[in-house]
Amino acid sequence: MLENEANPNFSKSTGLPRKRFYRARAHSNPLSDSHFPVPLSPSDFDLFLHYPHFFESSGQLSISSRKIEFADIGCGFGGLLISLSTLFPETLMIGMELRDKVTEYVKERILALRVSNPGQYQNVSVVRTNSMKYIPNYFGKEQLSKMFFLFPDPHFKEKNHRRRVISPYLLDEYAYVLRVGGIIYTITDVEELGEWMKTCLEGHPMFEAITEEELEKDPVVKLLSSATEEGQKVARNGGQTFQAVYRRIAPSL
Repeated sequence: MLENEANPNFSKSTGLPRKRFYRARAHSNPLSDSHFPVPLSPSDFDLFLHYPHFFESSGQLSISSRKIEFADIGCGFGGLLISLSTLFPETLMIGMELRDKVTEYVKERILALRVSNPGQYQNVSVVRTNSMKYIPNYFGKEQLSKMFFLFPDPHFKEKNHRRRVISPYLLDEYAYVLRVGGIIYTITDVEELGEWMKTCLEGHPMFEAITEEELEKDPVVKLLSSATEEGQKVARNGGQTFQAVYRRIAPSL
């Protein structure tokens, strides 16, 4: 903590990194080639580097054969992850972010929270990657129980719709890594994108809409619009949000 106090990138009062030193463009082109390490398969993804509290050394489980269960796709500055970490303290979760500066901010934020809150935030981490290309490199079949897509890039131009993170062909990959009963949460402040994501999910044979009654009982739903920087900005400006929350189901034979 003393090191953070002497670092101008960190707040002296909270010990957390300051966002202004990690600002980046709102979105990145997911179809461009970026240079970062990618595991060849989920078994090559070294969880010890991300969750040392749960792993004695690389590849050696210390508590149980835990696996990552929650994935926040395009996690931004990590607000949702931080909230979920204390809500589900025994569940391993990870944020996947393409922008390098933003990824570094989330990493520093998590490390600072671990120092200032001993025993907490050990179950959350972040990785810089392109989730539109490499989801199967990180997660095995039916591994995840929740996936989050909060305020994704709308890619307004029709020629760029193929860059949208929710699409029929990408839903095939998400269905592969989600277990039966797992949930996809989406939210946006762009009505057209909200309709697009809902239509894609509605038309996929391995997803079904969650009922309003179930949504009201799910504590995660309340965080979709309140836990992230984007959601808070929409709320301050009095804007609308559009949710689509769907459950992974077994395909009908």
